[in-house]
Amino acid sequence: MVNCCGLVTVKNEPVPLKSIAVEVSVQGHVATVSSTLQYENQEQSPLEAIFVFPLPGEAAVCRFSAKIGQTEVVAEVQEKQKAQEQYDDALSSGQQAFLLEESDESPDVFKLSVGSLPPGEKASVSLDYVTELAVQADDGLRLCLPAVLNPRYQPQGSDSGSGGSAQVSSVPAGSVPYSLSLSAHVSSPHPISRVESNCPLDPLNYLNTEKTQATVSLAAGHQFDRDVELLLYYQDTHQPTAIVEAAQASAKPGSLMGDPVVMLSLYPEFPKDVMSSMTSHGEFLFVVDRSGSMECPMHLGSGSQDRIGSARDTLLLLLKSLPMGCYFNIIGFGSSYESFFSKSVEYSQKTMDEALQKVKEMRADLGGTEILQPLKHIYSQPCLPDQPRQLFLFTDGEVRNTKEVLDLVKTNAGSHRCFSFGIGKGASTALISGVAKQARGHAQFITGQDRMQPKVMQSLRFALQPAVVDISVKWNVPKGVSVTPLSPPIRVVFQGQRALLYAQLTGESSGDTEGSVMVKYSLAKQPVENQLSFSLKPAEDAGMTVHRLGARTLIQSLEVEEGEQDGEKEGVKEKVIELSIQSGVSSAFTAFIAVHKGDGEALHGQLLRRQVPTPNWYLCSSVLEPDMKLSELDDRADQLMCSASEFEVGTKSMSAQKAKGSLASRVKGFFSQQLGFFSQQDFDSPAPTSKPVRDPLLQLISLQKASGSWVLEAALAEVLAKTEEEVSKPKPAQVDQDVWATVLALVWLYGFKMEAQEEWQFLAMKAVSWIQAQKVASVSECVQAGNTLLGCQVQKDTLGL
Repeated sequence: MVNCCGLVTVKNEPVPLKSIAVEVSVQGHVATVSSTLQYENQEQSPLEAIFVFPLPGEAAVCRFSAKIGQTEVVAEVQEKQKAQEQYDDALSSGQQAFLLEESDESPDVFKLSVGSLPPGEKASVSLDYVTELAVQADDGLRLCLPAVLNPRYQPQGSDSGSGGSAQVSSVPAGSVPYSLSLSAHVSSPHPISRVESNCPLDPLNYLNTEKTQATVSLAAGHQFDRDVELLLYYQDTHQPTAIVEAAQASAKPGSLMGDPVVMLSLYPEFPKDVMSSMTSHGEFLFVVDRSGSMECPMHLGSGSQDRIGSARDTLLLLLKSLPMGCYFNIIGFGSSYESFFSKSVEYSQKTMDEALQKVKEMRADLGGTEILQPLKHIYSQPCLPDQPRQLFLFTDGEVRNTKEVLDLVKTNAGSHRCFSFGIGKGASTALISGVAKQARGHAQFITGQDRMQPKVMQSLRFALQPAVVDISVKWNVPKGVSVTPLSPPIRVVFQGQRALLYAQLTGESSGDTEGSVMVKYSLAKQPVENQLSFSLKPAEDAGMTVHRLGARTLIQSLEVEEGEQDGEKEGVKEKVIELSIQSGVSSAFTAFIAVHKGDGEALHGQLLRRQVPTPNWYLCSSVLEPDMKLSELDDRADQLMCSASEFEVGTKSMSAQKAKGSLASRVKGFFSQQLGFFSQQDFDSPAPTSKPVRDPLLQLISLQKASGSWVLEAALAEVLAKTEEEVSKPKPAQVDQDVWATVLALVWLYGFKMEAQEEWQFLAMKAVSWIQAQKVASVSECVQAGNTLLGCQVQKDTLGL
């Protein structure tokens, strides 16, 4: 029988984490997030509880406190080993202790050891962190509170017995004994247009007439059973800003916290004429996760496509959208990896057809998730002359060696750009955002009801269209003031991408109270300049958000540097520890430690170690809907088996499918024994099946040739809902059949599929270029005839002809 709560109390009850309250303070493009977790020990023995706390990859933990009964202790940052020793000493001497440290495997996982909690006692843990908000395709800013991490896969041969990380228990969300409340205060230099979420929100409340400040809250009754996203939209978002934060009054001048820090935001606007220009060069490498977890559905709900199926449809779009003259390859990975071709091949009708056939056969059958080896293989291949390498990485992000992967990408950052896609709610933000940031690319997250194709095609646009390059930042400050960059140089900014730069301002000027910064860059070979002024005497801000994000940026750079060096490792490590302690920002080498020194008496009773459950989204409350039909339950049971496939795969010889089968009886036992209202016969009765209906858009796309043209054939007529005769008859006499077919395809796309234009825009541009190359004299007549046949009113200019 599946244990409904992972590791539980001696009474088989969940460790009682009672509630989580979150307060968010947003300032433009950055935010401070304050969380409070309430615990209660209802056992007869003292309890040591472990809670794995997921954070965004760019977060900087900056405050940690614990309240036991009526006594509150505030944690301080110490070197990790020293903090661990102090924690152990406190436990052995009968004192309560709290330890918060970054996981050894992934920087977006923090292990919270609550320490010894006496029987019947309550404890409150408060955690603050600061984070940069990710920019979305529609100019929105995304704040995500990750409610869950899918279980991290431990690569074969890695040491899984280290004490540095606690496993995450997966339990039905309905059994998790805590809830979430969230409120946010939003402030921006520009008016706030709106705030959206994937969860119900109370109405947005503006605090001033300019609409530059507002509050919003999560609607009452929310269960902590999914990622919580806030999407913020501002007016004039492309205007650059320079914000200066005052020094911490108690800090020593000359230190990072003792000096003002300036944050420069750069979010360039790309003119339409620039966005219409395309490159015809490049080596495009599509690296696709084929681990067992990719069999899971994109989202819970009837008719949801599985992840690998969505990846196949996405690869169809990508292959049809590539420009003639480029090179490409597709690599699938799991416990091992497979390449479609031994090396990248030139894009042609032959190679495209061969790749599309292999895409149709692609399955989630390669076991676990190990990204490192395929990346090493790619980087070992020489780059092609005049073909810039563009890497597209698709994964559900369930890996345990994130830092090793990021170090490898960083080392090879000069030879390629990487566009990464996190699929599903368990995708690691540290991995997905990290590889894109290190390789000057762009990261996308595909969760909930999101479709993969629009986000991937947006990234293809980044790869094919001009980017902001040759970026220079020149600071102009009065005599006596110096500027020390905390961020690495910005090499490239794509359309829709935002860059934040941090710098420390040291010293004072006797006269001038203002400085300025000149930002220069090139876009489509055209120079652009922006000059911004900022105050050297800003008002004091107790939050220190900008300082701590600047410190986190510098710490991240130094941690990567530490990983690359051999002889100077210790020096870099000491620098990170010193910076972490000074700023109060956690790092891979430090931890927060708080010890409540009581009367020093030894604890009575044996100390029990319990794992606080973290809900797995596959086992969320929708599994247990009381009015669920048996066929729907069968789908849910398959999702449960799917979510466990990677756990069951222990060796390369055991397939993900076999793992699913071995878990089936346990899943059935869970429903029958835990819930008591389903019999074995209910599970043995197959759900009714129906033949899936192919999307007409994907059907049309699959018929396009590599050149961009279509052929006049029965399959095309079927997509257009016509007979072959009905399609052939209206063709103007002097027009070639392929030209006529291609015009019809374009008219159909613009007439019936405008809502999906982002998905087909590149293959339409290829089609237009092909028609123009045929030097057709009667294009207008073709378009008019196509409109009449299909019942559309598409203008020739709209098609780009």
